[in-house]
Amino acid sequence: MQLPPVIIFSLLLFSLLSSTTQAHNITRILAKHPEFSTFNHYLTITHLAADINRRQTITVCAVDNGAMDELLSKHLSIFTIKNVLSLHIFADYFGSKKLHQLTGGSTLTATMYQATGNAPGTSGYVNITNLKGGKVGFAPEDNDGPFGSVYVKSVHELPYNISVIQISHVLTSTEAEAPAAGPSNISLTGLMSRQGCKAFSDLLLKSDAEKTFTENLESGLTVFCPSDGAINAFMPKYKNLTAAGKVSVLQYHGVPVYQSMGMLKSSNGLMNTLATDGSNKYDFTVQNDNDDVTLMTKVVSAKIMATLIDEEPIAVYKVNKVLLPRELFKADPAPAPKASKETDAAAPEPDTADSEAADQTATDNGSVSIGGGRLVTVVLGLCWGVLALL
Repeated sequence: MQLPPVIIFSLLLFSLLSSTTQAHNITRILAKHPEFSTFNHYLTITHLAADINRRQTITVCAVDNGAMDELLSKHLSIFTIKNVLSLHIFADYFGSKKLHQLTGGSTLTATMYQATGNAPGTSGYVNITNLKGGKVGFAPEDNDGPFGSVYVKSVHELPYNISVIQISHVLTSTEAEAPAAGPSNISLTGLMSRQGCKAFSDLLLKSDAEKTFTENLESGLTVFCPSDGAINAFMPKYKNLTAAGKVSVLQYHGVPVYQSMGMLKSSNGLMNTLATDGSNKYDFTVQNDNDDVTLMTKVVSAKIMATLIDEEPIAVYKVNKVLLPRELFKADPAPAPKASKETDAAAPEPDTADSEAADQTATDNGSVSIGGGRLVTVVLGLCWGVLALL
């Protein structure tokens, strides 16, 4: 029997509404469980959290703070810790039910460590086996010893999108715990000087801000360097700033996390900078339109013109204007209309930057804003309209 058009339309809308709920945020999931706070923290600073959130199907094997303390007592570099934690992220879905009903009682699954290409041989795979007494054991493939970690409980499951489970101990692996190389000894100022940002590079070298940029190289850094032409046009204003103001303006062009071009193109919203200091937020808004990425302060908007380097944990982009923080600069007033006899002065325009930034921020479940309203709200409205016709 063929369904009436209104019913088909309702089903399509319901399907669209359901599809908006599939995005996940591992940081928010684990934040509800304080016993995983250390694990959650290191997922963030190693940038593994962002990698997890981009995957459509994933399993995360979380360990509690006590287990993380054992790992941290080895005094591994942050890059080695990233390799170890990558072993705890499976490129497949393993909920509680699936773990206890493995075909043949055992399986070998690929991890994010394997996906990096840094894992020699099969060291990036984890063996999952049903043990006696209903226990499930986990062991890296290159570990010939007994199963050192077992399944504890399910933390969060969204079949077959994401499963977060707790295991008893950190998965130990000789290869993953081997010393890992950090970022190459890159000269940020040298890189910018060679690729059209020499004026900005020279300002950094003459300022205390250069130290702040350097200190963030290993943990993650994104730099938006203005072109030489933009800096030259800005110099009269720069010279009138205080010493502290000059440092803040330069630091305002750095973000203390790695943001690939793909990340910038896939997320709109507020971004904190190296200049953030207490009550002075010194943030700006990222807005993308297809391949164009715009950085908006309440004073000026700048577009990304080119990528100088995009290799985790460092990204440097050239922008066409100097980013001016509202904490130090005022927006150029728009030309006021001529006052009529009935009005003494033109009414001031409302400041909509805050509401625009709020609309640009992604929702927790990954829904997208359309024309200032959320997609979910639009879909729900349409669904109610259809139901009213039935």
